[in-house]
Amino acid sequence: MKWRRDVAPPLVLVAVLVLGWFFVARWSGLGSFVLPSPGGVLRAAWETRGLLLEAIGTTMLATVIGLALALAAGVGLAAVVDFWPLARRALYPLLVVSQTIQILAIAPILVIWFGFGLAPTVSIVVLFCFFPLTISTADGLASSDPESIALLRAMGARRTQVWRMVRVPSALPSFFTGLRMAVTYSVVAATIGEWVGGSPGLGLYLLRSKNSLATDQVFAAMFVTSLLSVALFLLVRGIERVVLPWYHSSQRQEQWEGQGIY
Repeated sequence: MKWRRDVAPPLVLVAVLVLGWFFVARWSGLGSFVLPSPGGVLRAAWETRGLLLEAIGTTMLATVIGLALALAAGVGLAAVVDFWPLARRALYPLLVVSQTIQILAIAPILVIWFGFGLAPTVSIVVLFCFFPLTISTADGLASSDPESIALLRAMGARRTQVWRMVRVPSALPSFFTGLRMAVTYSVVAATIGEWVGGSPGLGLYLLRSKNSLATDQVFAAMFVTSLLSVALFLLVRGIERVVLPWYHSSQRQEQWEGQGIY
């Protein structure tokens, strides 16, 4: 029954929004060029399914590669920051400042450096996803229980053993929070990279549809991008529930206690 409580409200809301969109598109007098109907968007997606499927494959390839690189770099840097306090003081402010730089301003430079193709798109995905992974993992490592750490040190545990037995497990919830944020950004980041660099993918599909004044295809690409982001988010959420069953069971217990079930 729990899945109904979690899934039903957003599905009902989406259905209401789509129904409202249908009536506005049909009765407002706006042309299909301005606001295509839901049926028109589905028809455009079906008619261009070959191009759309090819674009999805290219975009997901760049997304997966970029996420993997961002994951390795983000977790690695978080470990460095956690092991050496001097590195935290030196690098943490730079990480924050790096997020003030507009990615759209950097994208043309990446195209100049790496040329057209997959490389600049992957680079933009890494830039989008690197920060939430690094910060969330570093904060999770820093928030370990000091009493558990003191107990292990009193028992003669080495620093690496403390890190492996206490700091890493306690950082996993924060890590998955950052990973959920990163995968949500990743598909949009890949689309932006393809848009700017002109490489094949959903970004180029969007650009060509816009230049052709095919608004229904633009809407189709937008919804495909959203669906891919939601699918990646749910995949990470499912992996998190498998890896951290103790964390989610404790959350449920706290929720029940808050509702007076216990």
